[in-house]
Amino acid sequence: MFEIDKKSFGEFISMLRKEKSMTQKDLASRLLVSDKAVSKWETGNSMPDITLLVPLAEVLEVTVTELLECKRIEKTDSIDADRTDEIVKKVITLSEEEQDLFRMNRKKRLIFFVPIAVVACVETVLLQVWAQLQNIPLDNLYLFAVIGILCGCYFWIFAKEKIPAYYDQNKVTAYSDGVFRMNLVGTSINNSNWKYILQVGRIWSVVCMVVLPLLYFLLKVFLSDIAGRTGEYALLIICIVGLFVPMHVVAKKYE
Repeated sequence: MFEIDKKSFGEFISMLRKEKSMTQKDLASRLLVSDKAVSKWETGNSMPDITLLVPLAEVLEVTVTELLECKRIEKTDSIDADRTDEIVKKVITLSEEEQDLFRMNRKKRLIFFVPIAVVACVETVLLQVWAQLQNIPLDNLYLFAVIGILCGCYFWIFAKEKIPAYYDQNKVTAYSDGVFRMNLVGTSINNSNWKYILQVGRIWSVVCMVVLPLLYFLLKVFLSDIAGRTGEYALLIICIVGLFVPMHVVAKKYE
């Protein structure tokens, strides 16, 4: 197995950064990551994303090969075919480690999300059955549960934990991933705020599929004569605003 020595890698980055009189925060801002991430690299607790190797090398004014070798290489030095092959395999290993980490994290999220989705389905069915026995119409009861489950599937299972570097290099307010579309007007989406955007989406999806059907049920049972359709529209607005306002706030804060 060809692996990068994380400790040597971190010490090399730290040395190069200090040579340029840069703080961890300075380096982090150039790469659009947190200073905590840089600290973890330098202490050998984690490795940068493979997409950051080129910009990291450019900021520190070394080659990607030097980064992977954790040492400076004189221009007069040559690298033989075997050594080149080893360096390439290091990059491949790094990429595979990222994929393994993503799969492991997705498995953990599945273990959390699936039981909640099942509870939401059971809750919605029970509320519908009780309402039918009481001759109370609940035309849109399933709407909130379905929206929450569908969006939850994306935010909890399919969403990428890192988005393409294009979003870091350009001020982009819209994000597209297959059928999923999102536009945060006035706020750039990048890898600095993406994880917080996902956190909001995950929390919102749980609230939408578990709490809102119950609120809709209570509204129709106890306040139907007062609220009527207005109450249903109000819940729908709460559902939409409850996603995009917090998402916009955290995206702007960590932009």
